[in-house]
Amino acid sequence: MKLHKIFVEREIAEHHQVAEICDNIDAPVRVVDTLKEAYAYVSKGKDPVSMGKQTLILCQNKGAFIKACPGTREYNCCSYEILHMASFCNMDCAYCILQTYFHPPVLQYFVNQEDMWNELEQVFMRDRISRVGTGEYTDSLIWENYSDLTPKLIQRFSSQTRAILELKTKTVAVDRLKGLDHNRKTILAWSLNTEKVIQLEERYTTTLAARLKAARRCVDWGYPVAFHFDPMVIYEGCESDYNAVIQQLFTQVPPENIVWISLGTFRFIPALKQLIQARFPASGIVYHEFVPGLDGKMRYFKPLRMNIYKKIAEWIRAVAPDVCLYFCMEDDEVWETCLGYAPSEAGGLPEMLDAAAAAHCGLTAPVRSSEGEKVS
Repeated sequence: MKLHKIFVEREIAEHHQVAEICDNIDAPVRVVDTLKEAYAYVSKGKDPVSMGKQTLILCQNKGAFIKACPGTREYNCCSYEILHMASFCNMDCAYCILQTYFHPPVLQYFVNQEDMWNELEQVFMRDRISRVGTGEYTDSLIWENYSDLTPKLIQRFSSQTRAILELKTKTVAVDRLKGLDHNRKTILAWSLNTEKVIQLEERYTTTLAARLKAARRCVDWGYPVAFHFDPMVIYEGCESDYNAVIQQLFTQVPPENIVWISLGTFRFIPALKQLIQARFPASGIVYHEFVPGLDGKMRYFKPLRMNIYKKIAEWIRAVAPDVCLYFCMEDDEVWETCLGYAPSEAGGLPEMLDAAAAAHCGLTAPVRSSEGEKVS
């Protein structure tokens, strides 16, 4: 979506990044004393979500830049850490939780990155592996036309051996990554789905073929890559469609270049259903056999989830038997039924992913056991 309005928090109006970003965007700029003025502008529209995707706020992050992934204790969590450098997204996926996560949902970019760099230095000093990513509260690469943060992050991570940076995206904005000295400490990751889901539920995103082509370019530049089949959507014919996605994936990307692949099915907080119905009247994703999960989210009936998971896992294993394959927010029963083991049998899900990162990215910090002890 094209940006129509920029609000600048007065406290940081003279920050050098404000001028640099505004010069790259053809939109009127307004300096405000409080962000309430910007929030009121977004909220007054008939569709505040769409308004928020066309409105950018340049401001400070007054909280922590490094945050723990908001997993729940009821399901196996990967212990991923979020680098909160921006919020929201200008693509428009029907299932996106960010529509209801932020109040109001609006694009925000934090310019007080001096604080961010200080927090990252603390991460690099840890005596363990850290997996950090920018793609939880925003798409990692939608900011490439406005900011030079991504190259700076890649270059900083390249100079240490205790942490990896994962950049998750649905875009093909990888041109600026070519030629960077990344030292394999940055993983480029794509969310993948069937052509039907992309066309019906992922507005303003790139095609499957384009995503895989971008991934192949990054592999050719020496980057390790990852893929996330999340959220998988169950519909008539979905199994053959997901099989086709897997075939296309491994046609473009050799398995030995893939650090991990995650699987997760569509799940949503109850409040999202009404929003999807209003904003995406042609979407059918909320009309299926859903039951409340242990985390309060609506989930496909467990046998339905396990059926599609097991097939997807078998298809991936047939081509890439050694790739680190994991479920996002599922319990031990799902793991045991679909993969034949529970994460605890491999030391725990965080330890599995740490080991995969160490193997592919040349990390030297020790992996921790599930009890917290360092293991080699």
